[in-house]
Amino acid sequence: MFDGYTVIQYIIQAIRRIIKRYKMGNCAIVLAGGEGKRMKSDKPKTLSEVLGKPMLLWVISALKNAGIDDICVVKGFKKECIEQFISTLDFPIESVFQSERLGTGHAVMMAKDFLKSHSGNVVILNGDAPFMSSDTIKKSLCQHADSGCAATVITAKVDDPTGYGRIVRDENGQLKAIVEQKDADEEILKINEVNSGGFWFNCELLLSVLDRIKSDNKAKEYYLPDAIKLLLSDGRKIGAYTAECSDTVLGANDPSQLEELNEIARARGYSC
Repeated sequence: MFDGYTVIQYIIQAIRRIIKRYKMGNCAIVLAGGEGKRMKSDKPKTLSEVLGKPMLLWVISALKNAGIDDICVVKGFKKECIEQFISTLDFPIESVFQSERLGTGHAVMMAKDFLKSHSGNVVILNGDAPFMSSDTIKKSLCQHADSGCAATVITAKVDDPTGYGRIVRDENGQLKAIVEQKDADEEILKINEVNSGGFWFNCELLLSVLDRIKSDNKAKEYYLPDAIKLLLSDGRKIGAYTAECSDTVLGANDPSQLEELNEIARARGYSC
C-alpha cells in the first residue's frame, strides 16, 4: 500500500518526466549561421558588435527579457565561434549546426528535433537584428496567442521599404501575402509595411509544412516565408503584428551598415 505522500511524489515525478520529454510553453529559434562576406570579418556576422556587444547577444537578451528561456541557436559559418560565445553565457542555450547555408527555411529544418520536443509557440528571429525588442516579442506573442493564428509575422512600417518583403493585407486587414521586392509590381512596391524576418508559429503547424518547403527558385534555397504561403494554402489563419518602432527591422550586411546601427543605438539610448 502507498500512503498519500508517496502517491503525490510519484505523480510529481511522472509530471516532471513528461515535461522534460515534451516541453510546454513558448520557445525560440535564432538564425545565426550566416557568414556575412561583406562584413570583411573572420567571424560569423551575428557576432559583429553593436555598442561592444555581439548582435546575437542583443537578440538573446531580448528573448530572455520577454520571458523566453528555451532558446535554440542555428549555427553555420565558423560554428566554433558561436559555440565559444554560447559557453560564456550564464544560462543554457541549445544549438544545432547548418552545414550548408541553403536559406532560412533550411536553417529551421536543422532545428526540427528542437521543435518536435515542444508544444506551444516558437518565435524565429534573425540573429543579426539587434533592435528586436522584448516589448515587440511580448506584444506580438499576445496577439498571436489571442487570435488563434497558425503563424504571426512581425512587421514594421518604414520610410524606405526598398529591399524588404512587402506585407500585403486584404480588405479586412488580414495578411494575404508576403511579396519579395523582386516579385512586387508597382502597386505592391508602394507598400511601406515590411517583413522584419521575425515570425511566431504554432510548433505543430510549422512542423506540418516545414518539409513541404521547396527550393524551386533561382538560388535553390529554402525560404521560411514559404511556410506562411503553405499555411495560407492549407486554410490556416495568419496574423501580422506591426511593431511600434521601425528599428525592429534593421540589420547590417557590411561595415558601414554596422556603424549605422552603432550610431542609432547611441542616439536612441539602446542597451543590451
